[in-house]
Amino acid sequence: MTTAPRPRTSTRDPEDIARRLTAWLGTRLPGAKAVGVTVPASNGMSSETLLFTIEHPEPPLRACALRLAADPAAYTVFPVYDMVRQYRTMRVVGEHSDLPVPKVLWLEEDPGPLGAPFFVMERVEGRVPPDVMPYTYEGNWLHAASDAEREHLEAASVGLLARLHDHVPLREAQFLELPGEGDALRRHVAAQRAYYEWVVDGLARSPLIEDAFDRLEHLWPADPGPTVLNWGDARIGNVVYDGFEPAAVLDWEMAALAPREVDLGWTIYLHRFFQDLTVGFGQRGLPDFFRRDRVERRYARLTGHTPRDMDFHTLYAALRHAVVMLRVAYRQVHFGEAVVPADPDTLILHHGSLRAMVQGSYWD
Repeated sequence: MTTAPRPRTSTRDPEDIARRLTAWLGTRLPGAKAVGVTVPASNGMSSETLLFTIEHPEPPLRACALRLAADPAAYTVFPVYDMVRQYRTMRVVGEHSDLPVPKVLWLEEDPGPLGAPFFVMERVEGRVPPDVMPYTYEGNWLHAASDAEREHLEAASVGLLARLHDHVPLREAQFLELPGEGDALRRHVAAQRAYYEWVVDGLARSPLIEDAFDRLEHLWPADPGPTVLNWGDARIGNVVYDGFEPAAVLDWEMAALAPREVDLGWTIYLHRFFQDLTVGFGQRGLPDFFRRDRVERRYARLTGHTPRDMDFHTLYAALRHAVVMLRVAYRQVHFGEAVVPADPDTLILHHGSLRAMVQGSYWD
């Protein structure tokens, strides 16, 4: 089985970053050195991650991870990388819930030391369900697990959302309120429209994405429901697991205030995205894992809130993911890794499932 080459994620020099990190660390913790600096092979195309260990005269050694705002020269996936916002979100969630959020250690807002703002957090060891190749493919630890083990992981992971939504006081997360008019859902969708306009500025527009925005209006909830702190990129690929138990919840850059179902729709659809991809390559995948009906029932039992308007929210998740995929595709074009086809909708890897959602036939 073959897939397209993984697009580049950075234009930075890891050795240069390592030297500069060591110099900066000495200003925060005199006598300390950053050793074993590595860039994970799975580094994302948004914020970049560096792994390192602090060596200091006073033990113990401390394993750390550093989140660095994306390199503007790398044709960034998102227009803004607000590291202060991510740092504050992780602190709030860590202080007001029992979610296993890594402890944040330092925030550096000055772009001088490493070329962009960053923050440092403690590193948690464990396993992460892979995106490449997806955990739904044969040959990785989650696919090889027993049904009971996957059931445990699914239950524990849905529990993360339930506890986040129920336990973090809204007053502590007001800095995550999106700008604009209307309720939290209107603001959230308006922000996605603005993101789409940024992605296609000067480039081919996507008729499919625009049809999906129109379809959202037809499905708009009569009552969007209560507003809570949303994780944003709520999926198991952003969780470190100790065995099959969550040990660290990562990647808070998409956090915002929104209805509960925005996170739920993203969790459900992002699994289906990988499952559909796997079936398209002729494998069975994990069809009974993170099923929509089961996730909704489990969340309702944990919170007392029955998810509603989920056709809207799963479509919205697929639409949001499509805008990201379109930007990633245009990024590949920018670096000469792809060309723009006659139909720009085909740049969206899941254009078939998104079209089916727009037509109302996907969940049949």
